[in-house]
Amino acid sequence: MKISVITPTFNSSKTIERNIESVNQQDYPKVEHLFVDKLSSDQTLSIIKNQSRRETKIISEKDRGISDAFNKGIKNSTGEIISILNSDDAFYDSKSLSRVHQAFMESSEIQFVYGDMRFVDPVFGTN
Repeated sequence: MKISVITPTFNSSKTIERNIESVNQQDYPKVEHLFVDKLSSDQTLSIIKNQSRRETKIISEKDRGISDAFNKGIKNSTGEIISILNSDDAFYDSKSLSRVHQAFMESSEIQFVYGDMRFVDPVFGTN
């Protein structure tokens, strides 16, 4: 079962590397990482192309906001499970997607899985 991770981006060069690394480090093997970029003018696309080690798709075009980007990502994904990971977010640890997969395997009635959030401020640290 493949998991598609959708990451909307726009001028995300300061945060996208951490995002990509958290996806690269997942121990779950079948992951595609889709980036829906709103025509970034910084180094976002270059970082994506150089850092992403998963099956990667990049859609770089105008959109009508983050919901439009989510929908474009979903439309172009090939995974049976969809994950949304914003460009300034990262997975908690390397087992995050394995736990999501396990939840879906345990019950055919599960349609949605969510996890707690841990807020990290670059100036003040973890909250």
